[in-house]
Amino acid sequence: MKVLFIGGTGLISTAVSQLAVDRGIELYLLNRGQRESFVPEGARVIKADIGDTAAVQQALKGHRFDAVVNWIVFTEEQIQRDIELFRDKTDQYVFISSASAYQKPPTHYMITESTPLANPYWQYSRNKIACEQQLLEAYRESGFPVTIVRPSLTYGNTMIPAALNSWSKPWSIVERMRAGKPIVVHGDGTSLWTMTHNTDFAKGFIGLLGNPQTLGHAFHITSDEVLTWDQIYRAIGSAAGVEPELVHIASDDIVSLYPDEEGGLLGDKAVSVVFDNTKIKRFVPDFTAVIPFAQGVKRSVEWFEAHPERCIIDEAWNEQMDRLIAVHSGKKAVQGS
Repeated sequence: MKVLFIGGTGLISTAVSQLAVDRGIELYLLNRGQRESFVPEGARVIKADIGDTAAVQQALKGHRFDAVVNWIVFTEEQIQRDIELFRDKTDQYVFISSASAYQKPPTHYMITESTPLANPYWQYSRNKIACEQQLLEAYRESGFPVTIVRPSLTYGNTMIPAALNSWSKPWSIVERMRAGKPIVVHGDGTSLWTMTHNTDFAKGFIGLLGNPQTLGHAFHITSDEVLTWDQIYRAIGSAAGVEPELVHIASDDIVSLYPDEEGGLLGDKAVSVVFDNTKIKRFVPDFTAVIPFAQGVKRSVEWFEAHPERCIIDEAWNEQMDRLIAVHSGKKAVQGS
């Protein structure tokens, strides 16, 4: 099977690229060649910027693929470009959407692929919804061969995943825990969430490639393990060798102080969700997520410890957490007086 990944060197896609090569897929990565260390041995790199349509057409001249996956498409304009680029070059186009596109707040905690798509809190999610609608319209009207995949929070060795952490410098939360500083948890810490290791996600994803029965369908691919946020933060602490001090602050209060958190909290992680993975298991019968979060995040901590050059602290994020806690403590003091 001949497959093209546009991108292919990100947190999720790196694990999928590696598994694709391991399973004998003839894999091509189309990107700007700026992260060559993340390219698995055996994959072939086509250097081009997907935003330069003429350059991509020239780079792909003579190629046809069983599947094309665009890991870095976010807008309707980009979708229209891809429809025109790949209409006659592939038997399957996989769009990477987001599980944050599901209805917020949900009318039922159990999320299936038929759960409505609606997110008034996050423009990112609304853009993904619009992309899905555009692709499905192309599928219905002209047979454009789309398959939609909606990842939820998926992590790997290079990420310490948390609702409130520095995404660019994820070691920050471990260092903060080890320094004995309090850790902010949104809400009361009891809402439910699912963490999925990228190697588990990869197994489900690879099983969809080249399968014509997936066309016109949407899938989410997650672990079946469901944890509270308190359990998630304590698992990070355990992996770091400490018992973290957790400070619970209402999501609305966090957003009122830092409005940029609205999408990631009110539009995503502040809402309890449990994913029903029946559909992906029906289409990919051998898919099972096997890495519990406690084990996966321990791997992440160990990876960072083995790469001290990546153990960078985000002081601006630390200051934000300190400010949140100070404001929260002030409110509690006023309420208690």
